[in-house]
Parts: sequence; structure tokens; C-alpha cells
Amino acid sequence: MLDRKIRIGAAGSDGLGYLKAITKAARMGLGCVEVAFTYGVRMKPEEAEAVGRLAREKDITLSVHAPYYINLAADDPTKLAASKERILSSCRMAAVMGARNVVFHAGFYQERSAAKTFARIARAIENLLTAVQKNRWAVVLCPETTGKPAQFGSLDECLQLARETGCGFTIDFSHLLARAAGNIDYGKVLDRLPRHVHAHFSGIEYGPKGERKHLKTTPKFFRPLAEALVGRCIDMTLISESPRPYQDAAMMKRLIGKLEAGPPIRRSARTST
Repeated sequence: MLDRKIRIGAAGSDGLGYLKAITKAARMGLGCVEVAFTYGVRMKPEEAEAVGRLAREKDITLSVHAPYYINLAADDPTKLAASKERILSSCRMAAVMGARNVVFHAGFYQERSAAKTFARIARAIENLLTAVQKNRWAVVLCPETTGKPAQFGSLDECLQLARETGCGFTIDFSHLLARAAGNIDYGKVLDRLPRHVHAHFSGIEYGPKGERKHLKTTPKFFRPLAEALVGRCIDMTLISESPRPYQDAAMMKRLIGKLEAGPPIRRSARTST
């Protein structure tokens, strides 16, 4: 028997509020929910406690996505401080609810070289890790792979950040596909990852400059990643970020279950769209 577990779930509350969303996820047989602080950390501690308590009762693994307005490579000290505070506020609330992974988009190159941008972001993450440790928050900082080549967040950069700072990272497979203009070998990507992984996936529209927008996820679009996952010893929380995250997460779970239950598959981890 494979020593692994893949939990599939959804981002956001589906407009229900997180208590009802967690109940919905459990009813649908999903295993995780990502709390999205898209425009700011507005959840109160008492709500976070209730969300965490219900998630534990329902066996739902929680993660948190920090606000989008973050740039750890900012030149402006005020903007850099605000970015750090948004991440730390997310960590604070994640710790209250028992969410482990705190996801964020790390920053932008702007007119800077990739090396200088990396150095700035690494230094900021080291500072954030010091604050997390000081507060004894049991969370992992997870900068995310991004969908545009002009934006900081390639797989190489996220892996290097993890090695050099001790942070974690989130791999967004659809972002990597957009960065690669639709040509990706999921098997080779998975071979580079640690055993415990926090991940995102959805349908995606992209162009010459990378990601344009997330789309609903079709079985055909998800199948190459599903086939690459089946048979691997990996622990993963896989979050659907499509415009219909709960419905598509349920489809993703069904497809993986079907592949696992069926006859041995001919591995086809490469996709080109």
C-alpha cells in the first residue's frame, strides 16, 4: 500500500461563510478548505476559533491565503512594512484556527534583476520567520508559484527560497502551465517536490505573457496531473481555485479515485495545450 495521502478541497467559502463552507466540504467528501483573505484579514479571532473547531470535528485541513496586495521586494519602506503586516496578520489568524500553510504571492521584479529581487524577498521572509517563531505560531510561510514569467515565483525560485530560508511554498500547477505556455511535464515537476506539498489547481487561460484568468476545471484538463499523482508516495493538500471551486474539487477527487481503482494506466504526465 502506498504511504501517501492526497486531500482535495476548495478555496474560499463559496459565498456561504466558512462555517457553512466547511460543513459543505465535509458533506461533499472533500478534505481541505483554503480560507481566502483576498482583500484583507477581516475575520475576528472568535470566528477563527469556531472555524478551526468545526474543521477539526469534520476532519477538514485548513490553509490560509494572505491578501493579494503583497510585494516583499518593494522599494518603498511603507509598502514593504504593509506587505509584511498583511502576511503576519494572516499567520496570526491561521494560528488561531489551526491552519498550517499560509499562502502568498511574494513580489515583483519591476526594474530589478531576478537575483536582486530574490535577495530582497529572501531577506523579508527571514524577518517574517523570526516573527512567526517569536509568536510561536505553528504555521508555514508558503510563497506561491506564479503564472507570469515577468512575476517573481518560478518553481526554481520557490524551491531556492525554501532551501535558503527554511520557508515552505505552494505549487500552483496551473500557474506553472501558464508560465510554460501550456507545455508541462507534471511527472518531472512532481519529482522535484518534497514529500509534503501544498498545491493549487484550476483551469486557466493564458497568453504570451502567461496567466490571464482562472477557468472552470474540466476532467480532460485535470487528467494529466491526476495520472501523474496516482502511484506516487506524496502527501498533498490540493486546492481547487476555479470559479466553481467546490464542484470542481469534487470532480478532481472522483477522477483520482477512478484512476486509483481502475487498471494500471499508461503514464501520460505531459500535457501540451
